[in-house]
Amino acid sequence: MDLSKIKTLIDFVGRSKITELRVTEKDLMVRIFRTPDVESTLTPSEAAGTSPEPPLETSSETAKTSAFPVKAPTFGILHRAPAPGQEPFVKIGDTVEEGQTLFIIEAMKVLNKVAAPRAGRIAQLTKIDGGEVETGDMLAEIA
Repeated sequence: MDLSKIKTLIDFVGRSKITELRVTEKDLMVRIFRTPDVESTLTPSEAAGTSPEPPLETSSETAKTSAFPVKAPTFGILHRAPAPGQEPFVKIGDTVEEGQTLFIIEAMKVLNKVAAPRAGRIAQLTKIDGGEVETGDMLAEIA
């Protein structure tokens, strides 16, 4: 796939209302996505001023001011355990060391480990397990 074709696809996504486009040609896959307009993506509960259920499990002792976010470094399928049926890498309240594996993100048959950026206690943890995450999605918070 040449650069002019990719630029055409980018322009198409920019002009349309779609938020993601995946095109595969031979062994090359191109994924183009954009952040949707905030106004057009409000759910009825958000428009009414009520917030939907948060995607993170939270410890009752969480101090928001001292928490350090752990965000997805890439898009893919998030796995909270090393293998199906095994215990998750971490649970809320666990103490972790810097560099300890917290999650695995599977992208295009490649397993990417997500390590703790610092030592601390897991204060919040995503409820997603076996589902898709996007780059920058909040996965956990370390207090």
